[in-house]
Amino acid sequence: MKKFHIGVFDSASLNDFGTVTWRHPDNQSYRFTDISYWIELAQRFEDAKLDFLFLADTWGYSEVSGVRKDISFTEGLDLPRLDPAIVTAAVTPQTTDLGLVITASTLLELPYSLARRFSTLDQISGGRVGWNVVTAGFANTASAVFGREMPPHDRRYDMADDFMELTYKLMEGGWDPDAIPADKSGVYADPAKVHRIDHDGPYYRSHGFANAPSTPQGTPYLFQAGTSGRGQLFGATHAECIFLQGTTPEKVSGYVSSIRQKAAEAGRDPRSVKTVVGVSVVVAPTREQAQEKYQSYVDLQTPELAIASYSMFTGIDLSGHDPDTLMDELHTEVGQTQVDRFRGRTIGDVTMEFQRRGVRGFSAIGTPEDVADELCSMAQAANVDGFLLEPWIQPGSTADFAEKVLPLLRKRGAFREEYEEHTLRERMAGADSPRLRPDHPGARYRHY
Repeated sequence: MKKFHIGVFDSASLNDFGTVTWRHPDNQSYRFTDISYWIELAQRFEDAKLDFLFLADTWGYSEVSGVRKDISFTEGLDLPRLDPAIVTAAVTPQTTDLGLVITASTLLELPYSLARRFSTLDQISGGRVGWNVVTAGFANTASAVFGREMPPHDRRYDMADDFMELTYKLMEGGWDPDAIPADKSGVYADPAKVHRIDHDGPYYRSHGFANAPSTPQGTPYLFQAGTSGRGQLFGATHAECIFLQGTTPEKVSGYVSSIRQKAAEAGRDPRSVKTVVGVSVVVAPTREQAQEKYQSYVDLQTPELAIASYSMFTGIDLSGHDPDTLMDELHTEVGQTQVDRFRGRTIGDVTMEFQRRGVRGFSAIGTPEDVADELCSMAQAANVDGFLLEPWIQPGSTADFAEKVLPLLRKRGAFREEYEEHTLRERMAGADSPRLRPDHPGARYRHY
């Protein structure tokens, strides 16, 4: 059996996944503004030898028909939150091997400043950083607070292609890996190995020298999660790991096949594009106890919360439509994935489903053996490379998984005993180099 890649999906905020669990007596997420909380979590994940901590992020927040409901504040649905890059920087010296993945938007960032931020994080972590590339901020409120127009869905991906090209030029082509001999006899940087960047794209321009030197990975390891047709094309072109959501192996398998076909059409080895699927694990000594634990999380959700949360991810007010309306009749320029996910179902169905699980993927609920069986079954049936754990509560959900399920996966040869590679790219790609593969589009901008 192949070894799984397993990371933890979280965010520097009170709640995540469109669900609210901060009031659960066992949940410690209310401590998210305390850096000791993140250090404790990261060290737990590293002790378990997990691949990475994935910090999702959004600049947007929920509004329903242009009004932010009081319940969004009282339950801390999506505000406040911290900058994941700064949290990552604080956690970095307290860990040695854990990968650290953060989300950044190509719509609301600029390539030059983003390249320096990621290069800095990759440098100080020794090559453990990943970038989850998103093309928006999840909600129209994100573009409003920045005073930016929200471009149509497909144009955002056109803009992101240009953004990525300039970022590659800065990270891969700005400084050669050996550009800094730091020879105290008189040469700190070799001018022949530092290259001027000149970029005049359809959306972005930059002329001058990259602000940060080459780092262990050059470009951070690249994640992406879009499942729309245009999103899949972008991911197949740029991403090294695709984060998928799906409740059945058939649905997930369809995404995997489509992405790998598009990767091959883009001139890449399709097996070089890894896939991980989101999973919410609830584990207990018996199935009955696991169901009771799961129900204790679901009982905290309400229809009002579900409507507010869905609005944040899509900009759509479900309460403004007849419950019998089919989702096929709706369209949004923000979060189309969360509309496509429910094709063929009614708005009433979606409200109930979103109340039960938010944006979570599939659930594995039961004894440790049940959960291990379900993960192995999903990996085989859907042909995925691993899983992104979506905890209901922290640290309880992840601790339960690490203590009760991981030992079984290790016995089956499905997960590592120890870290073998240091950089995130070498670990995830199984490569002998921390740099982008030669068939990746970013590699063409190297000068070495």
